[in-house]
Amino acid sequence: QVQLVESGGGLVQAGGSLRLSCAASGRTFSAYAMGWFRQAPGKEREFVAAISGSGGLTYYADSVKGRFTISRDNAKSTMYLQMNSLKPEDTAVYYCAAKVGARPSGSGEIYDSWGQGTQVTVSS
Repeated sequence: QVQLVESGGGLVQAGGSLRLSCAASGRTFSAYAMGWFRQAPGKEREFVAAISGSGGLTYYADSVKGRFTISRDNAKSTMYLQMNSLKPEDTAVYYCAAKVGARPSGSGEIYDSWGQGTQVTVSS
């Protein structure tokens, strides 16, 4: 498994931006596809975005497409989520996750490692 630590969450007004980071340690970072998921109070965890091991393939949930950008820097073993045009409905705890194998997925069940989460709160 790989150890994951998220950072970059906080409080922002609607229309603002935040960049989340997910630092990984333990294994060869590029061997893992990575994903971002989120969970709002009283709701189930939902997929946000995913990226392949090389960074060449990305997937997004329809709710964030065009506003969020997932990326990774394999030399730094770090993944990012640039969030623009934030909305109150984006408020949630955001988790990064890693899965063995380079192909990304929107299914949380197949991810092997998870971070502790970082809170994102968007005020109206």
